[in-house]
Amino acid sequence: MPVAAFVPLIVAAVAWVGYCLWDLSQSEVKSLPKWAWALIIAFSVPFGGVAYLLLGRDHV
Repeated sequence: MPVAAFVPLIVAAVAWVGYCLWDLSQSEVKSLPKWAWALIIAFSVPFGGVAYLLLGRDHV
């Protein structure tokens, strides 16, 4: 399988992590410190971002 077939998937993953980290920097969090959420987002793509968006943000 050509490497070029994975480029859109890699771009989407980087964009997802970037969005989640940007949102993390702009939002208040609950249950964990921001640095812990950043590690979860970065090392558990895409599930870390989903967990952060559903469980980690403090919806004020």
